[in-house]
Amino acid sequence: MLSLIEKLCAINGVSGDEQDVAAAIIEEIRDHCEYHVSPLGDVIAFKKGKKPAKNKVMFDAHMDEVGFIVTYITDNGFLKFSVVGGIDNRVMQGKPVVVGKNKVYGILASKPVHLIDRDKRDTPLSYRDLSIDIGCSTKEEAEALVSVGDRVYFDSPFVRFGDGFIKSKALDDRAGCALMVKMIQSELEYDTWFSFTTREEVGGQGAATAAYTVKPDIAVAIETTTAADIGGVSAEKRVCLLGSGPAISFMDKGTIYDKKLYELAISTAKENNIKAQPKMGVFGGNNAGGMHKAAGGARPVGVSMPCRYLHTQSCVLKEEDITATYELLVKLSEAFAVCD
Repeated sequence: MLSLIEKLCAINGVSGDEQDVAAAIIEEIRDHCEYHVSPLGDVIAFKKGKKPAKNKVMFDAHMDEVGFIVTYITDNGFLKFSVVGGIDNRVMQGKPVVVGKNKVYGILASKPVHLIDRDKRDTPLSYRDLSIDIGCSTKEEAEALVSVGDRVYFDSPFVRFGDGFIKSKALDDRAGCALMVKMIQSELEYDTWFSFTTREEVGGQGAATAAYTVKPDIAVAIETTTAADIGGVSAEKRVCLLGSGPAISFMDKGTIYDKKLYELAISTAKENNIKAQPKMGVFGGNNAGGMHKAAGGARPVGVSMPCRYLHTQSCVLKEEDITATYELLVKLSEAFAVCD
C-alpha cells in the first residue's frame, strides 16, 4: 500500500492537469475492472463482485493536488503565479517547486525581511507578493523553459519517519486513490463503482459529473482531512487524531451526511474491531458536496484519513490509519450494498 501511495504522490497533478495520475491509476486497475475516462478526465470504474448489490454504491477519491499556475513572466525572468486550491499564505515563502512538464526547478521568492515595512513583518505575505525564481535573468531566457498556464508543484519527497508516519506532497488525496486501487485489485463481495476524479481542489467538478454519470444510490467520499492534534490546540478543536483510525463525518461546510449511513459506518467499525472516530466539528468540505446533489441525488458518506499539515508540501499521515481506513472501506462496501 505504501509503495503505491509513494508512486502516486511522486506524480504531479495540480487541478486540471491530472492526466499523468490517471494514466498511472489505469495501469494499476486495467486488468481488474471495466473503466472509462470522462470528458473531464475522471477515471470511472466498475468492479464486478461475487454478487449483485441491492444499492449502487460509488466510492470516490480525487486525483488532483493543490499547487500554483503561472500567470506572467517578468522582464527579469521571474514568474508571477496564482494559487490553485486552498493554500495558506504562511506555507509558501521560500519553498522549492517544479514548474511545468519540463520540471524546471524554482523557489517561491519574496522580498528580504529588511525591505518589508516593520509594521507588516508579522503578516504572512500573499501569493501576490511572491514570485518564482527559476534562475533566469531575462524574460526570453525564462520563456524558453516555461509558459504562462504551466502548473507549478511543491517539490517534496516521500519520507517515512518516527513511529509509523509518512510525509509527502499530494497525500491529499493520492492516499485515497491508492485505497480504491487496492479495493479494485481485490475480490469484492458486491458489484461496486469507483470514481477517480479531477478538480476537487477547485470545486469538485469532476466528482459531480462522475456521480451524474453513475447515478449512485450511495456516494462515499474517501479523503484526507485536517488533523489539529498538535500542541497548543484545545481538545474540541482538534478535528481528528492520528492513530485513531479514519474520521467519519456527520457534517461539514458542504454536506450534511446521511444519518443512518453515518451510524452504520460507526457501528461497522466497532463490530469489526477497526479503529474509527467521528470527525469532531464542522470544518472543510469534499467531493460529497457535489456528488450528493448530482442527477437524482445520492446518500452521502464521508470517510477520511487524519492528516496533519493539509494542503502543504508536508502532508503527514500515519500508516495504521491508512490500513484501518482500507479495512473499514471493504466492510462498508458490503454493508452499504445491502442496507436500507
